[in-house]
Amino acid sequence: MLRIIRLTVAFVLGLAFLATVTPAQAGTASGEAVAVRVLRYDASRAAEFRSAIDQAAQVWNSSVTNVRLVAGSPADFVVYADNGWPRTQPTSLGRGTIWMGRQATAEGHNPLRIATHEIGHVLGLPDRRTGLCSDLMSGASAGTSCTNPYPNAAEKAEVERNFRGYTPLVDFGRVYVDSPEPAAR
Repeated sequence: MLRIIRLTVAFVLGLAFLATVTPAQAGTASGEAVAVRVLRYDASRAAEFRSAIDQAAQVWNSSVTNVRLVAGSPADFVVYADNGWPRTQPTSLGRGTIWMGRQATAEGHNPLRIATHEIGHVLGLPDRRTGLCSDLMSGASAGTSCTNPYPNAAEKAEVERNFRGYTPLVDFGRVYVDSPEPAAR
C-alpha cells in the first residue's frame, strides 16, 4: 500500500513538473500547435507613457497568437520616456530598447498608436511610411489625426511568421526614429 501511495505521489509530481516546463501552445488556422514565445517588458521608466505601453502590449496580445507580451523582469525589452521623437532599437527578435519621445505627443500624435508601433519594431517589423492610417507601421506619416493602434492583417501575419523562424525584415541594431520626415539613408 505504501508503495502505491509513493508511486501515485511521484506520478502527480512528475505531471506537475511537466506542466511547468512545457511551453505554452497556441493554435493556428491550420490546426497545428505552435509554441508561444513570452516576451517580458519593463516600462517602469516610461513615465506618463506606462499605461500606453501596457495597452499596446494588450493590442499585440489580442492580435497575434505565437507571442505574448507581459510586464516583468528580466526584461526582453525596456521602455524609456524622453523629450525626443519616439524610436526603437531592436537588437534581436523580441529584444531591444524603446524610447517614447514626448516630441510626437506634443505635436498631437496618439500615445497608444506610438507605443504599439514601437513594439512592432521589437517584433520584427520595419517602418513603412505609406501614410495610411490602416498601416500601423506607417507611423507618423499617417498624420496626427490617425489614432489607429491596431496592426493590419499583413502586419499580424508578418509577426506570426517572424516568431515561427522566418527572417524579420527589421534591421537589428538600427535605431528606427518615428518622425514625420523620411529617414535619411
